[in-house]
Amino acid sequence: VLLVESGGGLVQAGGSLRLSCAVTRSINRYKAWAWFRQAPEKQRELVASISSDDTTNYADSVKGRFTISKDITQNTVYLQMNGLKPEETAVYYCNAPISSARNHFDWGQGTQVTVSS
Repeated sequence: VLLVESGGGLVQAGGSLRLSCAVTRSINRYKAWAWFRQAPEKQRELVASISSDDTTNYADSVKGRFTISKDITQNTVYLQMNGLKPEETAVYYCNAPISSARNHFDWGQGTQVTVSS
């Protein structure tokens, strides 16, 4: 299974980006999908998740600004990011969590998000 993240780029603080994660398998097979990010010299962190019943959860730092969604017909998971902050510069990844410490798949290449001040 391949996870192909896209949609990153360079944006000014306060700007918006929409990330996409294309999955080469039916995403409905998995209980949840999530977006993670890893900033330079920091650990990867969970940003947002969406379950099979479309229940969403967000890290406190992104609540009200980020929205996770999925399109099962396209096998794609999205992350709409508004009000971006420079400290959110990171590589963003998607995956299907099994637990807080495990995911179904090897990490993809991710997509770089750079927020300038």
